[in-house]
Formats: sequence, C-alpha cells, structure tokens
Amino acid sequence: MIAIGMSTSCVYPHGTRAAFETAARLGYDGVEIMVTRDAGTRDARTLRALSARYSMPILSVHAPVLFFTQLVWGLDPVRKLVRSARLAQEVGAPTVVVHPPFRWQGDYARSFTTVIRDLADATGVDLAVENMFPWNVGGRRRAVYSPGWDPVSIDCDSATLDFSHAALAGRDGLELARRLDDRLRHVHLCDGTTSVFDGGVFDEHLVPGDGTQPVGAVLRMLAERDWHGAIVAEVASHGRSDRERAERLARTLAFARACVGSPRTADVAPSIPAGVRAAD
Repeated sequence: MIAIGMSTSCVYPHGTRAAFETAARLGYDGVEIMVTRDAGTRDARTLRALSARYSMPILSVHAPVLFFTQLVWGLDPVRKLVRSARLAQEVGAPTVVVHPPFRWQGDYARSFTTVIRDLADATGVDLAVENMFPWNVGGRRRAVYSPGWDPVSIDCDSATLDFSHAALAGRDGLELARRLDDRLRHVHLCDGTTSVFDGGVFDEHLVPGDGTQPVGAVLRMLAERDWHGAIVAEVASHGRSDRERAERLARTLAFARACVGSPRTADVAPSIPAGVRAAD
C-alpha cells in the first residue's frame, strides 16, 4: 500500500504535536517533518515519542531550506543537509526532501549533486530533490536555482514531485513524473493554477482537484506501477479556522485514497465532506 502522509506544515502555526494529532485523527498513514524554528521538529526523542503516541510513522524529513528557516542549524547549507539526514536516520524516515541550491550559494551549488549522493550513500537515506520554479521578479522571470529548478535535468538519484511548484513553473506534473521515472521517490500532494508565465508569483498549495494539475492521473499511474514511495499532503491552511483546515486535509486524503485504491478509504469515508473529486 502506498503511504499517504501529511506534512507538519499543514497545521502551521500550530506545533508538532498538533500535526501528529491531526494526521492521526483524520486517518493519514504518517507524517513528514518540516524542520523549522520549532524545536520539536528538530529533536529526535520528541519526534519518536509523538510517533509512538499517535501511531504515526515519520515518512520523511524536509530540510530547513525555506526562507523562514534559513537560520535553522546555522548558515552552512551542507551542515543543514547532514543534520537533516541524521535526524531522518534517528526517527526511521527513509527520505529527506531538499531544494536545489540558489545560484548565489557558490561552492554549495557547484558541489550539490556530489554532496547529496555522498550523504545518501553514507546514511542510507534518500535525498530527494524537489522540483522548484523560476521566480517572477518585477514581471521578469529569473533563474535563481543552480544546477536548476527542474530535477529532470539535475544529476540526482532521487526526486520529489510537488504539483503546486509544477503549476507555477508552467509544467505538467504527469510529464514530470514520467520523465523522472524511477528517480521519483516522493510526492508532495497539492495542486495549483497560476504560472510565472501568466504573472504568478507564489505557489498556491491548493487541495488536489482544486487546481489544474493532473494530480489524479499521476497518483493512479504510481499505484499501477506498484510504486513504493510516499505521498505527503502539503496543503496551505494558515489563516484558516481549525474546521476549515480539517475539511481541506480530509478532502486531500480522500482524493489520494480514491486515486491509489487504498484499502483504508472506507475507514475515513464517513468524515469526508461531500463533493470530493478524484479525477482530473
């Protein structure tokens, strides 16, 4: 069975315990830890205790590579990856999600593919490079990532597909999944509508089915291939009420279960709001 998890980012600004409780209550199979300034996301003992308390395996760790996490574990990007991989080892997570370096990160950008390959070999943890997007700055598109924003063209062994990022980059998620082929190890479950080519600036992280990406087609393809990665909800819900957040996350889970044919669909169906779409 393909595991359907939930990122701790889905309950922001609530803490790590709230993420585990929410994922367990809604019927997810596990969680992804977004490493942030919240100490609970960085402490293996705390995370193992929460995992045991809520019977929620930790499916993956997201390295602190976002703007608001730039000071977590210092400024050395290699050190951040090492700490993330070690944390994944300690909590039993098989995957670390990483972003490609920024062009201005110099030596790190030049050595990135060697660093992640060596670290994966040393720890046994997949470092899965996430697809990103060009930036829209003042109406002009800027290539800010090096070796690039698209893992299809990066010499990496493992990749993460994020549908919201694909939308902003003007790419088709199904085409990306097919081109990544066996290198696709991890999926961020979300959706999007806007592209930098249409003036878009921010990735939306919509509920799957609420955007224009072929999310259902990709999930069904992975199920047919007997794929062994994890599908992790990364749906934006900050600024929403607890009820709205739960509704969005329940719809996200129902969409995924319907697409991959999970036997747990019946377990969560009573709590799923009407109107869930599983097809694109």
